[in-house]
Amino acid sequence: MSTKIHAAVDALGNPVRLILTPDQACEYSVAPALLEGFAPNAVRGDKGYDATAPRDIIRAVGAEPVIPPRKNRLDVIEVDWHSDKDRNLVERFFQNIKAFRRIATRYERLARNYPSLLCLVSAFVWLA
Repeated sequence: MSTKIHAAVDALGNPVRLILTPDQACEYSVAPALLEGFAPNAVRGDKGYDATAPRDIIRAVGAEPVIPPRKNRLDVIEVDWHSDKDRNLVERFFQNIKAFRRIATRYERLARNYPSLLCLVSAFVWLA
């Protein structure tokens, strides 16, 4: 009954790719689809993307993974905390799209309508 929005944004916080998954799907399973076709210098993600597989995918693209480790992770991972502060661009994008009531309350129930509405709202974010 619910979906999860995965987003890739550029350096200005504008959306470049949106992917919908069921809510129970793990976050790092869509990492290859989010990175496909891009050549970033660094990829910033939240702790939900902290696993070995997404880090390997990010390195294969030629980017540096800037993902803070979960507190239960056994091996120590170095993180550029200064670069991690730019992750708020994605958080601000989600706050911007939640200003649109139809997105925040999930009025669109059909799987074909909700991505269309996300694209429309993303166009408003680009224009703002």
